[in-house]
Amino acid sequence: MARSLDGLVLAPVADQAPGQVGTGTRFTYHERDGRVWAEYAGGDIVRGYLVGTRRGDRLDFRYVQLKHDGSTSSGHCESTVGELPDGRVRLTETWAWESQPGSGTSVVEQLAEPPAAAGGPVVQQVTQHAP
Repeated sequence: MARSLDGLVLAPVADQAPGQVGTGTRFTYHERDGRVWAEYAGGDIVRGYLVGTRRGDRLDFRYVQLKHDGSTSSGHCESTVGELPDGRVRLTETWAWESQPGSGTSVVEQLAEPPAAAGGPVVQQVTQHAP
């Protein structure tokens, strides 16, 4: 089984249709005892939530979101958890709206960590002012 999703931030690798999630959307995942949930926002989405379960490398969840135009939408998604060659997590998703017509597939990937978080050097700038 791929590693835990808890605390990971993922983003779509491509834009969907207007009014849906896109490359500017960020998903912050949580995972405990086979339960998964996430908050997301960005792009056309003001706020969104997903909640569901994980069995092995399979996620099954429902999502609901609020868009900037004030409309809401919801749906169902099944995802497969995978790992990229560099160790980041990738979710391959098959989704269907429940509040409107439409379905599709998408891919979201864990964002790369900044060098300091990944164990790289930390650069600190110190400014001193003369008395």
